[in-house]
Amino acid sequence: MGYNLKEIEKVVAEKIYGFKTDVQVQITVYFKKVISAENLSIKLVSNPRGYNQVDKRWVDSYVEMWKIPMGIAKNLKLFTGEIKPNQNGLTDNRRMLLIEMEKTSAEEIVSFFKKNKILVVSDILKGRGKLSAGWMLVALNVDNKTKWVLKSINEAMNIFAEGKVEITARGSLKIGKITMQRKGGDAGRKTAQMLQFKINPVELFS
Repeated sequence: MGYNLKEIEKVVAEKIYGFKTDVQVQITVYFKKVISAENLSIKLVSNPRGYNQVDKRWVDSYVEMWKIPMGIAKNLKLFTGEIKPNQNGLTDNRRMLLIEMEKTSAEEIVSFFKKNKILVVSDILKGRGKLSAGWMLVALNVDNKTKWVLKSINEAMNIFAEGKVEITARGSLKIGKITMQRKGGDAGRKTAQMLQFKINPVELFS
């Protein structure tokens, strides 16, 4: 983080809830009255091939955040199952995969996320406001061996945003190294119909 360790008088870590920042590190430097604060997003990983949810909300929340057009919003709700499709022969009759939509509808979704890629990646990884994340820390623990990596959030965003915006073979959306999909699970509760974004935090080691 660029601090001179010999100049640090005190370090305090505070847990933060409900924001992209998981821990705020408050640093007091000798002979200075100002306390510096660093906001960290922390990912703890035990499976190198595992995925970590970085954001989940109802489609309408993303509509408000990103000014998503109503036609695209409707198709995203078909994708999550918030609107039940009336089409036969679907893989899952509760929702519609992107590869099962009309070609123009799927292309509109891809085009929107291509156009707004930087905004989307920033909101789901960094967040907004005073408690937006400034750093991402990933700790990987495998076979009782731990290694970690710390990157500035801008560097982390560049890593996870790298790559195309495209529909996957399974009918979800890939935004660089970020996967957008229906949340699912939740024992069939309505919250399974939320939209979620996932990453493999281990990508930060590359």
